[in-house]
Amino acid sequence: MGVYINKGNIGFQRTRNSEYVDKSGLIDIVNQTLFTEQSFSCVTRCRRFGKSMAAKMLCAYYDYSCDSRYLFKDLEIAKHHSFEKHLNKYPVIYLDMTGFVTRFKDESIVNHIEKKLLDELKETYFQVITKEDDDLMSFLIRVVAQIGQHFIFIIDEWDAIYREFPSQSEAMDRYVDWLRRMFKDIAAYDVFAGVYLTGILPIKKYKTESALNNFIEYSMIDPGNMAPFFGFTKNEVQLLAKRYRVDFDELEKWYDGYQIGKLHSMFNPISVMLALRNEWCESYWGKTGATDAISSYIKLNYEGLKDDIIQMLSGARCKVSTTGFKNDLCEINSRDDVLTVLIHLGYLSYDRKNMECYIPNKEVAGEMEIAIRDNQWTIVVDALNKSEKLFQALLDRNEEAVAHGIEAAHDENTSILSYNNENSLACVLCLAFYYARNDYLMFRELPSGKGCADIVLIPRKHTATPPIILELKFSKDTETAINQRKSKNYAGHLKDITGEVILVCINYDKKTKKHECKIEKVII
Repeated sequence: MGVYINKGNIGFQRTRNSEYVDKSGLIDIVNQTLFTEQSFSCVTRCRRFGKSMAAKMLCAYYDYSCDSRYLFKDLEIAKHHSFEKHLNKYPVIYLDMTGFVTRFKDESIVNHIEKKLLDELKETYFQVITKEDDDLMSFLIRVVAQIGQHFIFIIDEWDAIYREFPSQSEAMDRYVDWLRRMFKDIAAYDVFAGVYLTGILPIKKYKTESALNNFIEYSMIDPGNMAPFFGFTKNEVQLLAKRYRVDFDELEKWYDGYQIGKLHSMFNPISVMLALRNEWCESYWGKTGATDAISSYIKLNYEGLKDDIIQMLSGARCKVSTTGFKNDLCEINSRDDVLTVLIHLGYLSYDRKNMECYIPNKEVAGEMEIAIRDNQWTIVVDALNKSEKLFQALLDRNEEAVAHGIEAAHDENTSILSYNNENSLACVLCLAFYYARNDYLMFRELPSGKGCADIVLIPRKHTATPPIILELKFSKDTETAINQRKSKNYAGHLKDITGEVILVCINYDKKTKKHECKIEKVII
């Protein structure tokens, strides 16, 4: 077993010895690309979403120095016709870039990569004649010509150098040149049956094109047919919850909400597994990486970025253009760049159809809260701190306290959001009742029969308090408004609800800037 060449299957053995959610269907997708024009793949997703596990799985499957049939015979891939065709059929080069960036901090890092791979290849294929001016690619060409066997090349965390070295550094220039030498040259298709790169960031763009435009890219923004393998699906988490006898609703609240391609309900896998092991839901993901990354980006406040973060924290979505980002953490030049980075890092989810981003779940919302506190957005922090008290006042039907609390929140946030604007007031209300998200699902502008309820709170499983409808009005009579609401038919998320509902009418007078509140319990 080599260090970089033909490492065997020990990495995936450890995975199978642990709780394993079957993602082996990824192998069939990669198999279909081998020996085609699409055989070079760059699959990028946020940290702790299973990148390394996938790389080790592919290494175990393709490596011809071991027999991995027993690791895969009970998995999804064994049902595919491509399983036998490619199982343990190739010499595999496996490179984990994080090992190099932690050891070599100077401009010579690429020289170390080249030398270590070349030295091990020469030792492994000692019978192949070497030449004095051989580089790694030259020697690989001769190995393939002599043994008649194409290589699989897997690079885990391929963009680690991008994240460690400045974009204009000599190390970066050398790395780009090395990648082009290895994979852009026409000879690459003669050497490699397939290439698989994993990382966080897509391939860096230079001016208008990427450094390696012959790679097919799959990312958090455009995962293609690999979307099911970017995280845990709802069905997979439901099965895990049943097996471990934990509350699925809690797992959903904390870790669901990612939209990956056409899949609308994807979970953070590492956090789900830690929650199952510890029998407790909390922000595990934030403990595995530096959350100050969010703070450093949103501190820039490009083009009202601060407003966007606040609105997303309140449950809204924001339009974003992801096409201008150069896939370089050092080249952040606009609001859209920041939002795109946060999508790639997993702090935001992306709705590709509507070109919108949003905060996916409670775990990520907590990281955003930390960033907001770090940036000393005192007005917002104060609103979040008061949220629990205000929500309790609503449940107690303390109309005066609710009106006073919303008025204070509205006044305090005038420096952030336009004052006399219904969307602004809805945003303020969502922030003011932020605490309610612990026990409720919050929906804005939910259809409710005749007309529209502005904010609806649907109780989560095991929540004893009833659904809540928050009606926003401008310069209206609260008594009349709430009577109108009681007479309407209910649809949408409320159509199947029977029993007690709390109706709350919030009226804002644009002239006096005063707020009134009317709260009633009704039976529907």
